[in-house]
Amino acid sequence: MKIKYSKDSDILIITLKDGTPEDSIDLKEGVILHLDKEGKPLELEILDASQFVQLEEISFSTSIISSEKRASF
Repeated sequence: MKIKYSKDSDILIITLKDGTPEDSIDLKEGVILHLDKEGKPLELEILDASQFVQLEEISFSTSIISSEKRASF
């Protein structure tokens, strides 16, 4: 999973898996679910993200995810 936030455009994109979006569903105004050709979720796009999400928590979450990827066992 990847999380990207564009401060300039205030868009948050949560990528669940890599692939080419073939369709999308508007879940709610400003919240779009992108689907692959089998109809499985690829990513969630949130427009005007700062109105929906506390972005400080997203920054914290992404730093945890990044540090977990660097850990070796």
